[in-house]
Formats: sequence, C-alpha cells, structure tokens
Amino acid sequence: MQPVLNIEDVKCVEVALTREGVSVSELMHRAGCAAAQEVMELGGVENVVVLAGLGNNGGDGWVAAEAMHAHGANVTVVTPVDPDELAGDLARQVAQSAVRAGIQPMVGPSRDELESLLETADAVLDCMLGTGFHGDVRAPFDIWIDCVNACSARVVSVDVPSGLSAQTGHASKSCVVADMTVTMLALKPGLLADDGRDVCGAIVVAPLAEQTERLVIDADPVAWRTDLIDYLDVLPTPSMAVDKFTRGSVLVVGGSRRFPGAAIMAARSAARMGAGYVTLAVPASVAYVAQSHLLEIPVVPLPEESDGTISADARDVVAKLAERASAVLVGPGMRTTSGTSAIVSKLLETSAPLVVDADGLNCLSRLTDGALPEFPEVTRRGAPLILTPHRHELGRLVGLPSNPPDSLVDQLEAARKIVWSDGGSELVVVTKGTATGCVSVERAVMPKPGPAALATAGSGDVLAGMMVSALAQHGGGVDLALLAAYVCEVHGYAGSLAAERRGTRAVMATDVIDVIGLAQDAVDEHVMYPEADELA
Repeated sequence: MQPVLNIEDVKCVEVALTREGVSVSELMHRAGCAAAQEVMELGGVENVVVLAGLGNNGGDGWVAAEAMHAHGANVTVVTPVDPDELAGDLARQVAQSAVRAGIQPMVGPSRDELESLLETADAVLDCMLGTGFHGDVRAPFDIWIDCVNACSARVVSVDVPSGLSAQTGHASKSCVVADMTVTMLALKPGLLADDGRDVCGAIVVAPLAEQTERLVIDADPVAWRTDLIDYLDVLPTPSMAVDKFTRGSVLVVGGSRRFPGAAIMAARSAARMGAGYVTLAVPASVAYVAQSHLLEIPVVPLPEESDGTISADARDVVAKLAERASAVLVGPGMRTTSGTSAIVSKLLETSAPLVVDADGLNCLSRLTDGALPEFPEVTRRGAPLILTPHRHELGRLVGLPSNPPDSLVDQLEAARKIVWSDGGSELVVVTKGTATGCVSVERAVMPKPGPAALATAGSGDVLAGMMVSALAQHGGGVDLALLAAYVCEVHGYAGSLAAERRGTRAVMATDVIDVIGLAQDAVDEHVMYPEADELA
C-alpha cells in the first residue's frame, strides 16, 4: 500500500529528514533532479520551459532546469523576478547557480511573450505554486496558468499542479492541467480526489531519501492507497467443492412502493457478486414487482404501512430471516419512517454481519438524532458492520446535514469520528465520494476510484449489494476495511467495462450489474498474476 500524508505531516517528515542528516538544500536538489528525470524520460524533449515561482517549489524548478541543461536540453526559466531578487536564500542560491551554468531566464514576460515561448516548447515544468497553496491564484501566475493550459506541450507539475490544494483537492479558477505530477515524499490527499483527479495526470512519487518510507509511516498516514496485490488476503480460495449454501446466503431488506428498484438492483448485484443464495424482503405491495424482475431470487412480502413502506410489525419476520443469512443488507429504497427505523434497530441487535446503506443510514441518523458518534452503543456489536454513506449521508450521521464533508480529508475525519467512538474492530465506514475511503479503527484504506460513469442513480445500490455478497462469502476473520476496498475496486472496474459497452455518459446502474462477474474475474486475475500486466 502507498501511504497518503496530510500536508502538515509532510512538513514533519521534511524536518525529520534534516535531523537524520538530509539537509533542506539536498532535498531541493533531489526533488529538482527527480522532476528533471521524469521530463527527460518523456522522450523527444529538446525545448523545455520551466515556470518557477517565488518559493521552494520554484527552487525545485531552477535545480531541474540546470539538470536538464546538463543533459543537452534547451531550457528557459520563466520567473516573476530576477534570480538575484528572490527572497528565499536557498531558492536564490539555486537560481544563481542555474544562471551561472548557462540558463537564460525570462523575467516577468508579457502574455504574448510567454505564449510565443510556449509555442516552441516540447515540455513545460510547472513549479509555480507548491503544497502550501490555498485560495485564489494571483498575478502573474493566473496568466501563466492560462497560457500553459492553452499550449500543446506536455506538462509536468512538481509536487502539485499550481492552483490545486494538495490538502483538499479543490482547485482555483486558474489551475494547471498536468499530464504528470511528480510529488515528493508521499501522496497527498488532494491529488487523489475532487479536482485533483482531473488535473494531476499520472502521479509519480519521488521518495528523495532512503529514510523516507520509515519516516512517512512514523508520521501516521491519513490513509493508505491500495495496490492490487494488497487484496491477496481477501480473495477466497478457489475450490470446486462448493454449493449454493457454502458460497454464502444474503438477505436484502429494503424497497418501498415509491422506490422498488433500489432493493431489486441490490439483490441482483449480490447474486452477480457470487453469493450462492439471495433473498429479498420488501413491502407486500412491492413483492409482485420484485418477483417479475428476479426469477432466481426468492422475494418475501413484509407487513407495510399505507404509504407502501415497511411496517414496524415486520421486525420479527426480518429478524428470523437474518438468523438464516450469512450477511444482511438493509436500506436501499426503504425510505425513512418510524417503521423502517425500527427495522434497522432490530437488525443491529442481531448477530448477523450487516451492511447499512442509503435510507438505512438515514434511519440510523434518525435513531441517534444526527449524532451517531455520541451513541457508540448503537453500532457496537459482536458481528461485522459496514456503513456505506456518501458525503451527504455522512454529514447527517455526524451532525452536519447542511454542511457535509466537501473533501476527502473531511470525509475521513467524519468517518473516524464514528469508528473511534465505537472503538471496535468490527465496524468499517465506507465513505463514498470522488475518492472512497474504507475507514476502520486501525486505518483508512483507499481503493483506486472508478470512472465518472458510475455517477448515476442506483450505482450505490449496486455497490451495497456487492458489499453484502462479499461479506457473506468471507464470514469472519478478514480485514473488513481491505475487503470493502476490494469490493469498491471491483465496482470501479465494472463501471469501466460498462462505459466501454454503453459509452461514458450512457451507463445505467443495471449496466454495471451485468458486468460485475467479468470485473471480479479480471481484478482477481490481476491480483493473483500481476506479471500478466507486464507480459500483455
């Protein structure tokens, strides 16, 4: 797994490196040389434009410029001030060194001058604004960014594309759109979510020192980004000695007269993910609709209210069904009422492994008056519990209904409030957004995110069905956060397959369901035989 560090923790690692004998000057030289190497390895690079800012990020650019010049590239550094006028001692020294080596700076160019220069560039190295940036981009960098984004050269950003917050993933109106980002020491959360997904391009991590890995781990990463090989421990052992019962039985509880489709899609997804036996329990008036869509899946009608939602009278029936299931999903399409809240409460009291999604989460919020972290006894149980909120549902769970998390770091913080309050190893919060974090009391695991095609109604119901299916098949003794991340990875790949078949904007949730099995086989193959990628 790859560690992800908050910006403040990255600064702590830098300080720790200096204490171990790697000076700030040496770090700058290594960072600049790492960036220069990536630019030169693009191939066909003769003319390079380096856009250097006023701080240490600009210093990295001056070092990179000198290194590329030494390798025969024609390099021009664009700077807002004369190198001798840079305020920082270190940045000024490396700039002066580059000038002595033969680098010709272009100081404070007009827009026309910069556009003319960029027309001849094969590559642009963006070193304007570093990881400390937040807010809005000021002149002249806003103009420079517009010029870079309009040119045809390949763009490599150092540490973070200028204009993007490396912490939040929020971009200014002016933000470099890079083909590659060479980030130093460790991944940052803002590179992996929200606007970061659009502007970073390929991400390369430059560790800079042999001590970095140890110091980054000591800094307590905010999350861990998974590699496919990490899922080896959660893949089921292949066997022909199976039947429909040994592959796990799933109970899906949900649906309403207004929203029958969510529960139907969740049940189908659970079956497609490999569960041997799936049962769907829905309000009585929805049962015939569900049966017409689910020939292989038994449908149990439940007592209902006049509005077509599950009645509290269904509690005992649902509890008995849960006793026979390997895992239970509650929530898709069930709406939030006193009756459905009673169902969620009853299922939390059972010993069945449980996934709570959609309106099940809203019922959980209702049961705790929007303050789930203050009621840890509600989620504390002896069996696995996975909550799968998107940002708005997560906000309602932690008392932020009108101000839900709007960044990856906020998602992780809100999820941690829930799991740390609970304190048990049986709870995982899968906080969904442009990037997803699977948060347990021990760590937050981040699968690689799926495509934008998954931003469609019902996609979350599909994921919930897949999640409960995987939980049913694995039982206990598995890393829940890693298992949840694996399911998200398969879900993301299924979204990519569906987009290939239907087009990136035309994907519907049922299209994703149809390719779950193919996606799972492909992910499993890449996990077990990673060398196949190299041979392909």
